[in-house]
Amino acid sequence: MTGEMSADPELAARLRVAVGRLHRRIRLDSNDVPPLQLSTLVSIQDHGPLRLGELAAREAVSAPTMTRVLAALDERGLILRKPDPVDARSTRVELSPAGVRALAEARARRTALLDARLARLTAEQRAALEAALPALEAMVVED
Repeated sequence: MTGEMSADPELAARLRVAVGRLHRRIRLDSNDVPPLQLSTLVSIQDHGPLRLGELAAREAVSAPTMTRVLAALDERGLILRKPDPVDARSTRVELSPAGVRALAEARARRTALLDARLARLTAEQRAALEAALPALEAMVVED
């Protein structure tokens, strides 16, 4: 880590509230795939094909919860289940072509919604956000 190891509870609280509200607003306005289903699609795209247990661990949910999520995605035709080449008793989940499209569309909608909110800001506010991006990106890097 760089910089001093001092806490700033007021900054942390303000950032938590602002990021949380912005995320919630975009999620509600996008009116697309539910959050856990969308996160699961992203995990499959980024790390797949994956077994149910691997997905549950990545999403920090129980196996029964992930079973329900995958059933909903399967019902919508967004995933494919394929035999696991290593373990014949198991299957791996990957995105279907419809899943790839749905994920791309959800990302595009959310980006457009965020872009519309950015357009409301002054040039100085947008510049401040752009300058803050490296720090924000550093905060989401896994330890």
